[in-house]
Amino acid sequence: MTRLAAVQSERQRRVMRRCRSLLLPALGTLALAACSGLANLGAPDNDAPIPPSQSNLTSLTEVIQKHPDDPQAYNMRGSVLADAGNPEGALADFNKAISLDANYAQAYANRGLLYRQNGKLDLALADYSKALSIDGNYATAYVGRGTIYRQQGNTVQALADFNKAIALRPDTAQAYYNRGLLYQSQHQHQFAVDDFTTALALTTQKTDLFVARALSYLAIGDAKSAASDLDEAVQMQPQNLQAWASRGLAYERLGQKDKAAGSYAKALNINDKYEPAKAGFARVGGKIGQTYQTF
Repeated sequence: MTRLAAVQSERQRRVMRRCRSLLLPALGTLALAACSGLANLGAPDNDAPIPPSQSNLTSLTEVIQKHPDDPQAYNMRGSVLADAGNPEGALADFNKAISLDANYAQAYANRGLLYRQNGKLDLALADYSKALSIDGNYATAYVGRGTIYRQQGNTVQALADFNKAIALRPDTAQAYYNRGLLYQSQHQHQFAVDDFTTALALTTQKTDLFVARALSYLAIGDAKSAASDLDEAVQMQPQNLQAWASRGLAYERLGQKDKAAGSYAKALNINDKYEPAKAGFARVGGKIGQTYQTF
């Protein structure tokens, strides 16, 4: 272990002790997740947090009032505010955490995620890179930066970051998911299927992974496996437009026109202007008002 890694490890233990001693019980697992610096709110490699509430925020504010120079407390509240849909408040708290500790890698990564979610990719990229300059073994920051590179079409840099994240943390579902999306965009669908399969074994948030893997199965001509994945996806998330439309295509290719029409009809019930569903429904001879088998 390098000296930096040792310092960060001791810091993590100290932060967790402070979190446990200061936070009110109502914060539950959300507080501990924020304290541990997962820095990828709502990402597929993390279980869904407890929904933010006013009591959570009130408790964190009381912690900050007692410890106004504690960067971890601001970082934690920023994470809760981001989950609560208050990006301005979250940004202010992450900025404060960084002003109190210019070497706080987790705060940079959290701010980077916030910027990425709000389309400020250049600012996000700078924050993730700063976090990695502080802690070169920060797997979550590699995933975040790699995701931006992927969105920008910088495939070489994105692949390098995802590979690094996986080397550091082989249990990080988000890294496999994003690397799978990268392979998918490069038409390397078998590699994509392999990564999505690995990610599915590592996370409880599976819907997007089933849809993504199904699209690659369709691309390599395995409509049966695609249909199976999409069966799972629509049962997990019945209002998933892409899942229903893709399921229609899978069953259309399997020659099961009734199930295909039913799936396209479900998609059109969600969004009657969704062109892929409209076109598919017409291809299989779908008729408005008719009842179709879906399972």
